[in-house]
Amino acid sequence: MSEIKIYEYIWLDGYQPEPSIRSKIKTTRDDLPPEWAFDGSSTQQAEGGNSDCLLLPVQTYDCPLFSDYLVMCEVETGEHETHPSNTRAAAAKVLTDEWWFGFEQEYFFTNKDGSPLGWEDGTPRPQGDYYCGVGSNNVQGREISEAHLEACLDAGIELSGTNAEVALGQWEYQCFGKGVKAGDDLWISRYLLHKIAEDFGVCINLHPKPKSGDWNGSGMHANFSNEEMRTNGSEDLFKSLCEKLGEVHEEGIACYGSDNDMRLTGLHETQNITEFSYGVSDRGASIRIPIFTLEHDWNGYLEDRRPASNADPYKIITHIVGTLT
Repeated sequence: MSEIKIYEYIWLDGYQPEPSIRSKIKTTRDDLPPEWAFDGSSTQQAEGGNSDCLLLPVQTYDCPLFSDYLVMCEVETGEHETHPSNTRAAAAKVLTDEWWFGFEQEYFFTNKDGSPLGWEDGTPRPQGDYYCGVGSNNVQGREISEAHLEACLDAGIELSGTNAEVALGQWEYQCFGKGVKAGDDLWISRYLLHKIAEDFGVCINLHPKPKSGDWNGSGMHANFSNEEMRTNGSEDLFKSLCEKLGEVHEEGIACYGSDNDMRLTGLHETQNITEFSYGVSDRGASIRIPIFTLEHDWNGYLEDRRPASNADPYKIITHIVGTLT
């Protein structure tokens, strides 16, 4: 067996309003992934005259595909300072593993021309049969979703479920993690989704409203809890947390993904982007208090339904934890 290890380095670039995922492969005999560098002038993270940016490995995963390991990296400047595009660093400062997050990542499978799978011959019949649907008339892309689920589990990323969503060609998976690793896991799960879709000649669309009209958009609901919420909760505690988030609603929206106004309209199981509300089992609210929490004597979690599908999970968890601590 070769002593050379294959590390797949993954990082976020400097594109706005949301970063894209970048990767490159390093082969080495090192037992741990070493720090590395890349050309930041090609990723909107540096100028050509001072182009070196640094990759600082922060999380390593077994790779279920080509390489030996997947390596999530933070980006530093050539002077070893946190790069302005590095949103993970701020999240790591406020998070501990007592904070648990479950992200509900929605997305569309599309053809290379941008049309959703199943829409090649025009707009399909109205939504209704597609959510958790079965059968070729109701579902497109199941084989890709299932391959992605297996790959994530093999990598040690805890996906707690998947399902076809309300629109044809739209899917969701639920990604659970603790502390800042919750954000790492979500980004790596996205990376694996894009990479697996390559094998099928399919693209991934994370826009919150890729199809206008009477179609649900794509969100990334953020379920969250800390130790007190899980084990020493009360109605007053949960309502106070909701009130705190409501006080900084505009700040939250600014962290929750671009074009979210196209999705948060007050229709299709959303609250209007300019309004804030919370309620028990209310999928039209900004924050849903799940029935689970009530049934466990106000011990459980909250669901922030505002984040868009294209949101940066590091920004989400930094906002939530920074607001509530």
